[in-house]
Amino acid sequence: MKKYILALDEGTTSARSILFDKEMNIVSMTQQEFPQIYPRPGWVEQDPMRIYATQYASLTECIAKSGVSPDEIAGIGITNQRETVIVWDKNTGKPVYNAIVWQCRRTSELCEKLKSDGYSDFIAETTGLRPDAYFSATKIKWILDNVPGAAAKAEKGELLFGTVDTWLLWKLTEGKVHITDRTNASRTMLYNIKELRWDERLCKMLGIPMSMLPEVRSSSEIYGSMNLMGSCVPICGIAGDQQAALFGQGCVNSGDMKITYGTGCFLLSNTGNTPVYSNHGLVTTIAATACGEKVEYALEGSVFTGGAVIQWLRDEMGLIQESSDSEYFAAKLSDNGGVYIVPAFSGLGAPYWDMHCRGVITGLTRGTGRNYIIRAALESVAFRSNDVIDAIRADSMSRINSIKVDGGASMNNFLMQFQSDISDLRVIRPGQNEATAAGAAYLAGLSSGFFDKNELFKEQSACTVFEPSIDQEKRNSLLCGWKNAVRSCMGGNYE
Repeated sequence: MKKYILALDEGTTSARSILFDKEMNIVSMTQQEFPQIYPRPGWVEQDPMRIYATQYASLTECIAKSGVSPDEIAGIGITNQRETVIVWDKNTGKPVYNAIVWQCRRTSELCEKLKSDGYSDFIAETTGLRPDAYFSATKIKWILDNVPGAAAKAEKGELLFGTVDTWLLWKLTEGKVHITDRTNASRTMLYNIKELRWDERLCKMLGIPMSMLPEVRSSSEIYGSMNLMGSCVPICGIAGDQQAALFGQGCVNSGDMKITYGTGCFLLSNTGNTPVYSNHGLVTTIAATACGEKVEYALEGSVFTGGAVIQWLRDEMGLIQESSDSEYFAAKLSDNGGVYIVPAFSGLGAPYWDMHCRGVITGLTRGTGRNYIIRAALESVAFRSNDVIDAIRADSMSRINSIKVDGGASMNNFLMQFQSDISDLRVIRPGQNEATAAGAAYLAGLSSGFFDKNELFKEQSACTVFEPSIDQEKRNSLLCGWKNAVRSCMGGNYE
């Protein structure tokens, strides 16, 4: 009898594996970090073989720690950092270059050229996205243009492209399966989200042979299987991390919203079976659905630097020893003292989309101490998330009363209370904080028959609710200071 479901959560800085039981209790969980590579300022890479090795090691350790037999596992779900590009040799299985990570800005000039050549509207209408180095397409082109012999091999059909889910699936099935799901395909800037196919014109425009591209499937079906310690276990759920979190939070109805506080912050709002195109700097993407179900869409706003600003306080600035220390020091102050940090370490995402600006600190005085910097850094995460919430409000023209949250930084009570205060909404943090892995587990469990969709979201775990605690005058004053700081960051260009 199948008793468990396994989720592989391959993030930006670590690979995790979580084994859930039928009631979604965590039976076993393991995590292995892997290094980032920074060849030049603004460039971010990872070793594809290290990505696979850490995920596989995490997987096997998770099973070993649990004492569970692989025969008892109904299926495996994969969720992954999105937009990150891996290109490998079809015959040898070796990557031709490091993975180019979603944060990498090396193709900014190419994206500016696409805009100046008048392709912005076509790209937006076709893919729901905008020309930006964040997405996968220009990263693929960079590899083909800059790795000796890559373009010729691609034209011969000898190279394969995949986002991280595709790479893991290909490796775990020993090279038998070259597949992605619609959520990941919709982040490449090559996928027609209305016609649900790779777009030939976009591929030709960027010089990307379509033979490189994986087959696109739904987020919940059986793609293949892996040999797990002698047992054949199906891999039967795939979703990009943010769509997995949306599904894991039970945001399956139009209007449901969530924020995931990870390395970046990502807000998604389910818009149902109709794609909604934004007038306020958001992108349109595909939500996770099972095989045979009608496709669903979401509006998304991406904040490039979220929880990473807390890591910056710890690792680069040395102001805290543990990430959790930030809450303690921020709470020692009654206000921010007029200090604001705009953490544009990799430019600004939605709704500004300024790839070239860099971070600033404003409002410094002789009396500004460590605690003010720490507090301003935490507040910046909420301010940037609120920028996206306001864009959602403007696009949907409907009142938002609450939003669900997950991710590591959502465990910071100071940050969650400030988010509630500055956004004037109820913030709901579920007792189960592993929404991304849970989404992958749900998707795998549905296709394997482990879960019944009619029962899936009936039982919600206990949650913590944060209610707004400041008046509108105070809120407006804080937001005014934030907008002035953003203007400083963008050289006065923001209106």
